[in-house]
Amino acid sequence: MEVYLDNSATTRAFPEVAELMTKIMCEDYGNPSSLHMKGVQAEQYLRYAKETFSRLLKANEKEIFFTSGGTESDNMALIGCARANNRRGNHLITTQVEHPAILNTMRYLESNGYRVTYLPVNSQGCISTGDLQRAMTPGTILVSIMHTNNEIGTLQPIAEAGALIKRMNPNTLFHVDAVQGFGKAKIFPKKMGIDLLSASGHKIHGPKGVGLLYIGEKVKIQPILHGGGQQMNLRSGTDNVPGIAGFAKAAELLYEHYEDDVKRLYQCKRYFMEGVRRLEGVKINGLLPEAPDGAGTAPHIVSVSIRGVRSEVLLHALEEDGIYVSAGSACAARKPQPSVTLKAIGVERELLDSTIRFSFSVYTTKEEIDYTLRAMYDKIPMLRKYTRRR
Repeated sequence: MEVYLDNSATTRAFPEVAELMTKIMCEDYGNPSSLHMKGVQAEQYLRYAKETFSRLLKANEKEIFFTSGGTESDNMALIGCARANNRRGNHLITTQVEHPAILNTMRYLESNGYRVTYLPVNSQGCISTGDLQRAMTPGTILVSIMHTNNEIGTLQPIAEAGALIKRMNPNTLFHVDAVQGFGKAKIFPKKMGIDLLSASGHKIHGPKGVGLLYIGEKVKIQPILHGGGQQMNLRSGTDNVPGIAGFAKAAELLYEHYEDDVKRLYQCKRYFMEGVRRLEGVKINGLLPEAPDGAGTAPHIVSVSIRGVRSEVLLHALEEDGIYVSAGSACAARKPQPSVTLKAIGVERELLDSTIRFSFSVYTTKEEIDYTLRAMYDKIPMLRKYTRRR
């Protein structure tokens, strides 16, 4: 049996997405910048994608821009806005638990003379809006806060943060990395005070190598890529028509059954957590004290620290049974340093290297969870004995 529980890293594409992309690559393969009929056909797919995302985000079509993925969207938002608004100030705010695409971009901006405040989080991984208010200055030009933490599933108070930022300084831009949240939550930038929002195709059963950046029409931003002037001169380069259309198709399908899918994801999460709690020496990270069932957190992510077993050892032990999980963020999985998120929420040192992330999708079944739990019941006591002997 094969069980894939690493959906925060990437997801299996919907068959309809693969079919549409194949048709575009093999039949409607024109360059949308071309003036002939093949180009017009390709342009129609881009129009379909813009219409889809503008409807889902309740935005204008001209506010939707396509990129190569979440990392480029984050870089474009942060670097493009920092450069365009540096006459107003040089102060940026983010959190200690952001994705590397944000944290490393912020460090790059620091090396170029910008000042960055990294907001702390509580033991559930959540920021305090009070800390955000205290960090704001007249020279704060941009705040970037992720919607859903990719390691432990924390949901940040985005609407409250957006309202606070705009109340304190309407000129301060608010960027939200929604790569993990888009498709699992309904996010409406204009209603929530969001000026820029990043999303990615391969997290929602779409293709890899494509993402979007919502840019509010009044946002002052500079391009970070220069070339042929596509996408209103903000993101040059030949449009990835198959990827963009596949991304839009995945989003359309996911939100078509949104309520049922989110409900089922929470059912999977609660059922899995009930099973995990039967093991000794385990701690589930990121849960709210008042909601041990996972309410108020992402529906698809469970972070489990397992005392006495190294995460890499358990990961490969489960892999022997065809179960695929993660030791943390896929973007940092091959690097030896401890997770910045786990350190920020105060996970004890002994457990930093003993944490596994399980993440579900619409394809996850109860039978797969039962199979995974049985494997954990069998392997963890054995691995602990082996560790003690060593």
